[in-house]
Amino acid sequence: MTRELPSILLAAGGTGGHLFPAFALAEELGRRGYAIDLVTDMRGDRYGTGFPSRSVYQLPSATPGSKKNPIALGRAGFTLLRGVRKARKLLRTLRPAAVVGFGGYPTIPPLIAARMLGIPAIIHEQNAVLGRANKALARYAAAIATSFRNTRKLDGPLAAKARFTGNPVRDAVIEAAKIPYASIAPGGPLHLLVFGGSQGARFFSEAVPPALATLPAEMRQRLKLVQQARAEDVAEVTAATAAAGIDAEIAPFFKALPEIIAESHLVIARAGASSVAELAVIGRPSILVPLPHSLDSDQLENAVSLAESGGSWCIEQKDLTPLRLATEIGGLFGEPQALARAAESAKAQGQAGAVGLLADLVEEVVGGGRA
Repeated sequence: MTRELPSILLAAGGTGGHLFPAFALAEELGRRGYAIDLVTDMRGDRYGTGFPSRSVYQLPSATPGSKKNPIALGRAGFTLLRGVRKARKLLRTLRPAAVVGFGGYPTIPPLIAARMLGIPAIIHEQNAVLGRANKALARYAAAIATSFRNTRKLDGPLAAKARFTGNPVRDAVIEAAKIPYASIAPGGPLHLLVFGGSQGARFFSEAVPPALATLPAEMRQRLKLVQQARAEDVAEVTAATAAAGIDAEIAPFFKALPEIIAESHLVIARAGASSVAELAVIGRPSILVPLPHSLDSDQLENAVSLAESGGSWCIEQKDLTPLRLATEIGGLFGEPQALARAAESAKAQGQAGAVGLLADLVEEVVGGGRA
């Protein structure tokens, strides 16, 4: 008789940066025979990805606001307390062998409940700096998996729990990584992809069309643009690119984004952890524009890490006017060899085996209760 493997509960915030690595781990643990459940907040089902789990649960959660607003802090605390109570009830029902958290405040209730019930927990940090929710939970974790070999704010007793695994990417990204980078052919199309993370970016909608409009006519005629834009910006961006004579596809979300990345000669993007990981694994050159004012400057840290390898160019938003962006795009498309070298450098940074290492760590903790 075959022994039934235990279940694993994954906990992730509702952004793509949290959900996509959880998605990748769910795929890998599923292949190893584990039953997977996901707990997230109310945003967690908006991507239509068909998360590979037997069930998806939603728990009350809240992000604490400014300490100067005690009323908001009190409300957030009350909501998180309700989440912990519901999480304890859920964990008693599911009885998972371990809980794996991927960051974001929605992970706090299930991981605190796991601590209360004696269930081992693992947290995974996607960014180059330990996030606030993960930092709050780190002392309760049996192990801390990291995406970068050097993670800021992970020191002291917490450093002893750290294990470098890399940032897991989905099977679709691994498949896209098999497609070689196609150098720009003389007179051939110039494939440009612009996306601002899981929700798009108003900044790119405002900056990219005027930048592209100033490129030489010959270059504009060769451009094949795919750009992610917020739903309310799609019509305006479509009209602006059409007026510039650019062949463009504009949409709020591209489900087959890994394939589109693989087809691109150059990518312009934010520097979320999953975006940087996927660009590296697939191996495509990029201009990374970190989200300004992000907590702990995590996107800037991510972008600098890839830029230092030669796989991308990091430009802060405050320094990126449409004219500067046009100069960068035109210069790079005018130097196909520079793009090819950057693609190779990005690929060298990719951690295609990250999901296997993280799954190994989960099994290690399940087997012994501690990494």
